[in-house]
Amino acid sequence: MKYIFFALFSSCMLSVHSQKSSFFNNSRTILGIHKERTASMGIGDIDKDGDLDIVIANGRHWPGQNRVFINNGRGIFTVSKALGTEQETSYSTELADFDGDGDLDIAVGNDMAPNYIFINDGNGDFTKGASFGEKYGHTRNIVVADIDSDGDLDILITNRGSQNEICLNNGKGEFTEVIGFGNQKDSTIDVEVADMNGDGHLDLILANRDDQPNYVYLNDGHLNFNTKIAYGTGNDVTRSVAVTDIDTDGFKDIITANIGEPNVIYFGSKKGAYDRKVVFDPSADKSYALSIGDLNGDGNTDIAIGNVGGPNTVFINSGDAKTWEKIELNKQDFSTYDILMYDLNGDHKLDIIESNSDELNLFYFNRFTPKFP
Repeated sequence: MKYIFFALFSSCMLSVHSQKSSFFNNSRTILGIHKERTASMGIGDIDKDGDLDIVIANGRHWPGQNRVFINNGRGIFTVSKALGTEQETSYSTELADFDGDGDLDIAVGNDMAPNYIFINDGNGDFTKGASFGEKYGHTRNIVVADIDSDGDLDILITNRGSQNEICLNNGKGEFTEVIGFGNQKDSTIDVEVADMNGDGHLDLILANRDDQPNYVYLNDGHLNFNTKIAYGTGNDVTRSVAVTDIDTDGFKDIITANIGEPNVIYFGSKKGAYDRKVVFDPSADKSYALSIGDLNGDGNTDIAIGNVGGPNTVFINSGDAKTWEKIELNKQDFSTYDILMYDLNGDHKLDIIESNSDELNLFYFNRFTPKFP
């Protein structure tokens, strides 16, 4: 059954200033010198030296070489190596300990080609492992979560224009059982996993492209997702979602990045609806990616947006999730397919990393002076 809610947008106050005092980028804060069709990044300590390394997925529709970048401890990536011996049509990558041996492995999702796990030997070197999901699916994103609560990490695959998949881990990094989710005709680009109704089970929050409704699918505890709740206008072009309790009222909210329309927060409620909302970015930018975190150390959740054909932006939360300060990261019109927040240089501040198609992949050191609520 489809539930659609209509409501007026709440008012949103927005101010804009330059990025120079907030984020720092120069010729060294790049990931290699190659301008490739990068679509996604995975970040984690793959060599167990205490800092964060980066894996980038290259190719999209065209085969590209996926790469690993090793952090020197100061947030500069002075060592790079290829991931695998072949080039793939890679759209997404995630780091997780899939085989339970204590180190981070790599999952890579490909367009119309098999998806694969790469197994870490414990030193940051990788061997190609098992495939997962449909052999020739239209993978656009992969998300890692213990969706069946059995203690190992499963993989969710969004397939634009074909069945989305939950690939269940048997505990050894092998994914022999696959369950579909969503509508087979959905153009699902992104999915988030969170307990939206407080029943202890992980639900699915889908971002559908191509003027389709977006949905929250509720988990009955047995991996049945028969109950769905709509959010959005019903014909959005949503490319990315994030979930958090951004207004700290005890209910999880949904943050959306949309293509050619405003970016919106949909607030959760006791009744399980998402009819209260606020536009935090009123532009009509082509927003392809978003990331959330506390960038200025004031205890509130901020938002970074990756755009295609326009500058990437940061939105600083005033504390009520209604008033935002907009910061442009750059003046470039790149095609940013992924944007992430992590502390790359160990200064306890979240830096911003962007993956750009047909352009250098950049990162920005955070220069905010921490504030405390």
